[in-house]
Amino acid sequence: MSKAFWMLSVGAFALSTPAYAQDEQPTTESPVEAGAVDQGQSEDVVIVTAQGRQQALQDVPIAVNVVNGEALQNSGATDIRALNQLAPSLLVSSTGSEANGSARIRGIGTVGDNPGLESSVAVFIDGVYRSRSGIGLNELGEIERVEVLRGPQGTLFGRNASAGLIHIISRRPNMSEVEGFAELTYGNYDHMRVAGAISGPLTETIGARLDAVYVRRDGFYTVVQPTGGTEPDVNDRNRLFTRAQLLFEPNDALSIRLIGDYTWREESCCGAVFIETRETLDPTPGVPGDFAFSPTENRIVSVLRSLGARFSSQNDPYNRLIDVSPGRTYLNETTDYGVSMQVDYDFGNVNLTSITAYRGYKSGGAGDIDYNNVDILFRAADGNVFREFNTFTQELRFNGTAFDGMLDWLVGGYFAQEDLTVVDNTMFGSQYGAFAACRLVTNISPVAALRNPAAPGCLSAAGRATVTGAFGAVAPAVLAGLDRLSTVNNVGDIRAEYLQESQNYAVFTHNIFNITDQLALTLGARYTWENKDFEGHFNNNNTICPVQQASLMPLAANPAVPASARAFIGGIVTLSCVGNSSSSLNALNPTDSFDDGELSGTAVLSFQPNPNTLVYASYSRGFKAGGYNLDRSDLGSALSPRSNADAANLRFAAEINDAYEVGFKLSGRNFQFAAAAFHQRFRDFQLNTFNGTVFIVQNINGCNDLIGGNGADSDPSATTGGCAVDDVTYGVTSTGIELEFSMRPHPDLAINLGYTLADTKYRSNLIGSSTGEPLDPFLFLLPGDNLSNAPMHVATASVSWTPPIGNSGMSGLFYLDGRLTDDFNTGSDLFPEKEQNGFLVVNGRIGLRGPDQRWSLEVWAQNLFDEEYTQVAFNTPVQGANSRAHVTNFGATQGFGNATQLFSAFLAEPRTYGITGRFRF
Repeated sequence: MSKAFWMLSVGAFALSTPAYAQDEQPTTESPVEAGAVDQGQSEDVVIVTAQGRQQALQDVPIAVNVVNGEALQNSGATDIRALNQLAPSLLVSSTGSEANGSARIRGIGTVGDNPGLESSVAVFIDGVYRSRSGIGLNELGEIERVEVLRGPQGTLFGRNASAGLIHIISRRPNMSEVEGFAELTYGNYDHMRVAGAISGPLTETIGARLDAVYVRRDGFYTVVQPTGGTEPDVNDRNRLFTRAQLLFEPNDALSIRLIGDYTWREESCCGAVFIETRETLDPTPGVPGDFAFSPTENRIVSVLRSLGARFSSQNDPYNRLIDVSPGRTYLNETTDYGVSMQVDYDFGNVNLTSITAYRGYKSGGAGDIDYNNVDILFRAADGNVFREFNTFTQELRFNGTAFDGMLDWLVGGYFAQEDLTVVDNTMFGSQYGAFAACRLVTNISPVAALRNPAAPGCLSAAGRATVTGAFGAVAPAVLAGLDRLSTVNNVGDIRAEYLQESQNYAVFTHNIFNITDQLALTLGARYTWENKDFEGHFNNNNTICPVQQASLMPLAANPAVPASARAFIGGIVTLSCVGNSSSSLNALNPTDSFDDGELSGTAVLSFQPNPNTLVYASYSRGFKAGGYNLDRSDLGSALSPRSNADAANLRFAAEINDAYEVGFKLSGRNFQFAAAAFHQRFRDFQLNTFNGTVFIVQNINGCNDLIGGNGADSDPSATTGGCAVDDVTYGVTSTGIELEFSMRPHPDLAINLGYTLADTKYRSNLIGSSTGEPLDPFLFLLPGDNLSNAPMHVATASVSWTPPIGNSGMSGLFYLDGRLTDDFNTGSDLFPEKEQNGFLVVNGRIGLRGPDQRWSLEVWAQNLFDEEYTQVAFNTPVQGANSRAHVTNFGATQGFGNATQLFSAFLAEPRTYGITGRFRF
C-alpha cells in the first residue's frame, strides 16, 4: 500500500473508543458486571470493570476498548470476529475449522490450530474463562458490552492473557418489569437468523431471562461435482444457541446470578482454495536474490492432474470453487455448554465476589485435508476425530477500601481444572501412495514419460530404467522403496488419543494507593502454579512405515552412499511415515508431566490533574502457560522409530511478556480521547508453524551472541545458530501507539475513530528455545521481520445517525463502519506467497425505527464493497516443497534450485446483505 494512500487514510480516520454512551439505561447490576453507563452520572460516562471494580473508563489507567450492545448490533456482530471493525488493535480470524479461531492484540496472538497451545488473548464471558479463543466464535445472544483490554492482564485475569483479553458481558435479567424482543433476519446465501429473548421478575427478589438464537446459511464455497455424499457447499451456518439466567437479590447486600448456556452447531467447515501453484526456478545459479517462474507447469500440478485433479480455483481463488475428494466431508458437530454461579455480597466495608463455573466443549474435526479432489489425506467423519475440553473454575475475590479511601484493595484466589482430549484419525487417502511416489520421481526428472501413476513406484519402463541408472548399486533398494511407498493407501491413524490434564492455582492482589486526590499508585501481583500431565495412545495401521525405516535407513546413514542418493532415500522414508504415522506407535504409551510457577503483576502511576484528564505510566508482566504439542509429528524425526522417551519433545515453555506503557485520556462534554504508547518484550514466544508436512512448535527467543555469528539463524542448516544459555534474551517485540476518539456533536450523531500503529517483529539472531536450541531452518525468514497477521497500520471508523422523523416518534438509522488494514503476511513462516495487500472492509445499515424503538426494520450489508482478502494462507499438505524465498535466499548452489510447494488459503467472507425486522416489548 502506497505511502500517499496511508497518509490519506490516517488523515481521514486519524484518531477508537467504539462505545460512546447510549441513551438506554442498563438494568441494575452487580459491581462486577456494571453496565456501560453509570445511572448516577451523565450519559457521557462509560463504566467498565477492567480492574475488578466499577470505574469510569476515563479514570482507568490501562488501554481498553468498550463496545456496547447497540454498537455491536449496528455492526452486525454475532460473534467476536465482528469486533475487528470496532477495535483497531484487535484481529480475530478463523482457519482450519470454526474451533480454531485466533485473536491477536497489538499483533500478538496464538498461531495455528493445535489445541495444546493456549490463547495469548484470553476470552471471558460473564467472568468465566473460555479454554481457547476459538470458542468465542459461537453466537453470543444479546450483549450488554464487550471490553477489550490491551496488553498483558496477568494480575486479575491470570495466565493466558499475555497479549490482552476480551471480556463479554451479557444482558442480565430485568428485576422490575417484563421485557423482551424478537428478531428475524433474511439475507443472501439463503441466510436466516431468528433470535429472541424474554426477561422479567418471577418474584420481588428473583428475576429470569431466556435468550435463544437459531442461524442457518448456505456455504460460501461451492463444491465442484460433489459425489459420494460430499456436501454441495462448504463454510455454511447451522447453529442453535440458548442461554437461561436466574438472578436472586433478596436485599441490597446479596446478589446471586445463575447462568446456563448451550450451543449446538452442525456445519461444514472449512474449505480452502489454491492461491499459488506455479513452480519457481533459480535463473542464475550463484547470483543471489532472483527467481523466475518455470515456463512449464509445476511438476506437482502435473502429477496431481495425472491423478484426476481439477484445480477449479487456480488463477481465480475468489471464484470460491473448491474440489473435494469423493465421499469426503467437512461436516462436523460442535457442542458448547456450561453453568456458572456468581455470588456478590456486601459486608459493609468489604465486598465478596465468587464465580464458580463448569464448561464442556466438543468439536469434530472431519475434513478433506489435502484440499483437492485427489484423495491424498483425510479425516473421516467416523467419531474418531474431535477435541474436547472439560473445565472447572473457581474464583474468589475480596475488595474494599481502607485509610479513609487512601487504599482501594483487592485480594483473591483462583483454581482451574482442565481436561483436554484430542482424538485424531488422519489417514493417507486411496491415491496417496501413487501421488507420493510420483512426487519423488519428479525430483529425479520432471519428464512425464518417466511416470506412470498406475504402476508400482509410479515408474514407467523408462522411469524404472532411469532410476536404475541414476542410483547404481543402491538402485534395487530405491526401486523397492518406491514400490512400497506407492502402496501406502487408506492407512494411518484409526484412533490416536492425546490427553492433557491441567491444574492451575493462583493467588493475587490488586491495590490502588491514592497518594493524593490527583496522584495514585497501583500495585498488583499474582503467583500462578501450574501442573500439566500428558499421555498418548495410538492405533495406527500403517505397517509400511516400519518396513521402510528398517530397509532403507541403514543406507541413508551410510557415508559410502552418495549424498544425493541418501537424500532421496530419506525422502522415501519421510513420505512413507509423514508425521510419524506408523504402526510401531501402537506399542507406545508416552507420558510426561511438568510443574511451573510464574509471578506476574503490574505497577501503574497515574495523575489526574482534573476530573477530565488522566495521564499514566505502567509496567506489567503477563504469561501464557506452557504445554504440549498434541501432534505425533513432534515426537521426533520420522526417519526412525519413536519411543516413550520422546514424549518430552512435545513440551514447550511458558511465554512471558514484559510490557511498558504510557497513556493519556481526555474527556469533555461531547467527546472522549485516549492515546497510548507501548513497548512489549516477549520471551519464549510460542510459535506453531505448519511446514507442509509436520507442525513445528518452538519457543522463539533472541541471542546476544549467536554461535556462528550474525545470520546463522537465516541459513538452511539445522545445526548452526545455537546460543549459550547465559546469552538468551527476548525474541519478539511489539512497539507502537494507539489513538482513540469518540464524539457526539449532536444527540442523534455519534462518531468513533481509531488508529493503531504496531511494529510487532522478531529480533535478529533468533533461537528456538530458552536452552539455546537453533531456530528451525524452515523459519529462516523470521529474524528481523514482522510477525504474521500483524499489520503495522490499522484505522477504524464508525458513524451512527438516528434522526427523528417529524413528530411521529419514529426515527431513522444510518450506520457505517470501516476498517482499513495495512499489508501483512498471513503465514507464520512469512513466505512471500502468503502476503496480503492492504484492504478496506466496510459495513453499513439503514433502518426505520418506531417510537421508543419498539420496532425496527433495517437493511444491511457486511463487507459492502465485496473486498477480497485472505485470512490465512498455508502450505498445501505434502503437495510440493520449498517457497520461492528458498530460491532467492539460497539458490541452486545451496540445493534450492527450484520450489514446487503449492499454497492454499482460507478466504475471508464475501459480501453479505439482508433485511432484519425487530420487535421489542
